[in-house]
Amino acid sequence: MAALGSTIATSRIIATAPLGPSSRRFANAAALLDSAESPRDLLVRLKRLEHDFGRRAGRRWGERVIDLDIILWSGGVVADRILQIPHKAYRTRRFVLDPLAEIAPAWRDPVTALSMQHLAWRVRAVDRRPRRP
Repeated sequence: MAALGSTIATSRIIATAPLGPSSRRFANAAALLDSAESPRDLLVRLKRLEHDFGRRAGRRWGERVIDLDIILWSGGVVADRILQIPHKAYRTRRFVLDPLAEIAPAWRDPVTALSMQHLAWRVRAVDRRPRRP
């Protein structure tokens, strides 16, 4: 498979607890790419890459070898039945925001206009709040 584009930056890999019923930890990272592909064409290639690595369609949040998502795009918002950019849940997921803030701290969310650094700070602040018994 041809390259998806030029890699501008990659974050470090962080291990995190799973969302949902999985029993194993996940390795998470972010990459900033320069690609001539449209978001939809890039998604098709990412799904093909997942398949090549052994991912098969299954239940939501099920066990998987790899999970590749398009979180943001320099062109702003894409919203249709196949693709949602920005990714609909990324603003609440520290395992997404920490790597994004590492490689693109000043990048602004096209919906809220908040920077990745600010969104990561906000979700970390929620994580630090005391839990009720």
